[in-house]
Amino acid sequence: MLELAKSVMRKQARLKKSLKERSMISKLKFAFLRFWSPLDHHITHRSSAGPCFTDVVLVASSDDGLPGTASSVPVPAHKAVLASRSPVFKAMLENEMEESRSGIIKISDVSYDVLRTFVNYLYTAEACLDEQMAYDLLILAEKYEVKHLKAYCEKFLVSKLNWDNSFVSYAFAHQHNAKHLLESALSLITDNMDKLTKREEYMELVEKDPRLVVDIYEAYLSKQVNTAALKDSSSKKP
Repeated sequence: MLELAKSVMRKQARLKKSLKERSMISKLKFAFLRFWSPLDHHITHRSSAGPCFTDVVLVASSDDGLPGTASSVPVPAHKAVLASRSPVFKAMLENEMEESRSGIIKISDVSYDVLRTFVNYLYTAEACLDEQMAYDLLILAEKYEVKHLKAYCEKFLVSKLNWDNSFVSYAFAHQHNAKHLLESALSLITDNMDKLTKREEYMELVEKDPRLVVDIYEAYLSKQVNTAALKDSSSKKP
């Protein structure tokens, strides 16, 4: 019985050591990706003259992007990192698609600055945001299924939500399936229904997407019903 107990204790000790080593390796990997990015190293794609050995580049392809402009400057990265952060990149790079063979991924309708910030986030899980950058990054995050970045941008946009940008945020959230931002913008709009028809954006919405206007009124009526029900319930309490 004593030998059995000792054997169990030895196995537990080995398991504990193994888990500790795995934890340390994970922390080191995270630290590497957290504090190092190929964007901090001016190394040419596929160059063997430096420490980063990037094996893929991403190129912004905006409507006005011309050779030699900032939008055409390649952003270096590693296939393994892209694939681990995005299921879209993973499928693209593992299935012998053109991007995998050429080592060049063209990202359409995006500026160089946005693309650079996007790739940097994939390495560091950080991004310096303003409202426009948050909108642009959320679109990329949705397109490439980087869920944590989409949530990060959405949270930022909700924190910046106000009456002036509520309609833009509402329409944007609907278009890009940003549920939290949609609900927050809709709530703000329905709290200010007396100002609704005075907004130029309201008239634009009526013309471009009347269904969104219907949703506003439905949400407002639902809120009114719920408020009335709560008042009725409170008045009946002894």
